[in-house]
Amino acid sequence: MYQNTLEFAKQKDEQDELKSYRNRFHHPIINGKPTVYFTGNSLGLQPKAAKQYINVELEDWAQWGVEGHFHGRNPWFSYHELLSEKMAKVVGAKPLETVVMGSLSTNVHLLMVSFYRPEGKRTKIICEAKAFPSDQYILETHVSHHNLNPDSEIIEISPRKGEELINEEDILKAIEETGEELALVMIGGVNYYTGQLFDMKTIAEAGHKVGAKVGFDLAHAAGNINLHLHDWNVDFAAWCTYKYLNSGPGGVSGIFIHECHATNKGLVRFGGWWGQDKETRFLMEKGFDPIPTAEGWQHSNAPVMLMAPLNASLDLFEEAGMEAIGKKRDDLTGYLEFIINDIKSEKVDFELITPTDKTKRGAQLSIAAKGQGKKLFDTLTQRNVIADWREPNVIRIAPAPLYNSYEDCWKFGQILRESIQ
Repeated sequence: MYQNTLEFAKQKDEQDELKSYRNRFHHPIINGKPTVYFTGNSLGLQPKAAKQYINVELEDWAQWGVEGHFHGRNPWFSYHELLSEKMAKVVGAKPLETVVMGSLSTNVHLLMVSFYRPEGKRTKIICEAKAFPSDQYILETHVSHHNLNPDSEIIEISPRKGEELINEEDILKAIEETGEELALVMIGGVNYYTGQLFDMKTIAEAGHKVGAKVGFDLAHAAGNINLHLHDWNVDFAAWCTYKYLNSGPGGVSGIFIHECHATNKGLVRFGGWWGQDKETRFLMEKGFDPIPTAEGWQHSNAPVMLMAPLNASLDLFEEAGMEAIGKKRDDLTGYLEFIINDIKSEKVDFELITPTDKTKRGAQLSIAAKGQGKKLFDTLTQRNVIADWREPNVIRIAPAPLYNSYEDCWKFGQILRESIQ
């Protein structure tokens, strides 16, 4: 049983097998005071090792110039290969199914080229209502690119009247009913607004049953959820790395393409020279011959300075292991939920809209601040809580297992109680 006391929180921290990782990150000090940082779902904290990893590349650039591509300590021409196996472990994939490249929205566009291929009556896309805006825009513009009408071709699944969360039965029903007209299911694995985690395995099975492709935007899932993309037979996925994966602002993205597609050199895609067969890449000849892995979707050579801090973070994930991270995630988020509900019982001015079932959420709780709204959020910010605001009345908080503590949760509760009063 949880207890809303400082002594209990400190005891939990002492027993935490991941407690040492907290000191391997920089924690913001604002106005001379430490913060309670609960915004890992927007921008993760900086690993202390990130500077060292970047400095290695800066030093090699200074020493070698262009020759650093082949003679640096981590040769730049293959730098992305340092990340593939580590990233594969994070998302539950084979190394050949993952590659780190580009930015999230660009990568989703590139994957849509390969996996949204409307033909005949199979033209429709199913997505969740209130998806992240980039996903909405991407789907709209790809449908329009094929001279189709987004209003008729995109089917949005909304929460039922009076509810905040989407009933997954409604997703599965829509897939079955759309049937032969369905080309693609494209859903955010974790909804950015409510924090709802969708059953990706079941959705993929349902989509494939009617002959559709199934992909996920994992911006709020990668590094947060225990993913098994290969075993779930997901066709494709993409994610950013600056949230739970702590790669820094604007950090590089990752993609997953299931082995059955990644090895298919005939699959339609937009080509680039870094996706070209490695044996012939530098011959600079015509005729695109893609690498028969996820690397075949690359366009440009590795942005090494953006990949270096991600490399530092992925080393921490590999060391800690996703199983231990997931275990703490559930317990830490459960404790924070308990704290919020304990305070909520004193004066009900807000409610949690994130699922209470730990199998249906990750390290995020969304508070609907009814009656207080932005004023409550601003008061929390003034008291050095770094959280996240989403219109019209939601405060998102995310206790990241690698660097947040149980004492952070207790402190948040104390500040929340004071802010309400």
